[in-house]
Amino acid sequence: MANQLTSNAEALRLFFTEDVYLVKSESDACLATPVTENPTEAFKPNPVITAADAVIENLPISVPAIAETKPLRQKWDFEHLGKNQKGILILVNDNVNKVSSPQGTELLRKLVKAIALTNNDFALVNFANYQGAKFEDLSLFFNCQLVLSFGVDAQQLGLTTQPLHQLNTLGEIRLIFTSNLHDLDSDTASKKILWATLQRLK
Repeated sequence: MANQLTSNAEALRLFFTEDVYLVKSESDACLATPVTENPTEAFKPNPVITAADAVIENLPISVPAIAETKPLRQKWDFEHLGKNQKGILILVNDNVNKVSSPQGTELLRKLVKAIALTNNDFALVNFANYQGAKFEDLSLFFNCQLVLSFGVDAQQLGLTTQPLHQLNTLGEIRLIFTSNLHDLDSDTASKKILWATLQRLK
């Protein structure tokens, strides 16, 4: 029977995972020496491929997708006069007064009366307090059917330029853009055009 003893380190490494000691004889067990691996045959980890290596070797690089985030839309809470029962929004633009100067406020009263509106029918907002608000914000908040804008132009609301003193439409919403109330009071020509436009709302 062939001798099955071996002192080959590579052969022993295949069968034993812990340190193995080669004993010359039972009498010299104390002289046992540990079997060491050949340093040149030590385990080598798999190479890590970097992005630069992948480019050189034309290997595909997996780039994680970046989730597209939308900016949060500001939630507006518009303070207004009136009860807005008919979805009519009146915008004014005055940094000093709550609505306008005494002359401008009186003109607004006459215009509203001319188309038979009461405080219950509309909501009046001073846009000077809400710079940055857009038409979409206002229309959603007030469920607008009609917008009368005094001193707030279409571009400030994020819309394309609209002719002044004329009846315009955006979907099912009617809009009239005109001058600031105080300035409009002394502009007879513009008042006449606006007056004729408002008569079409009756």
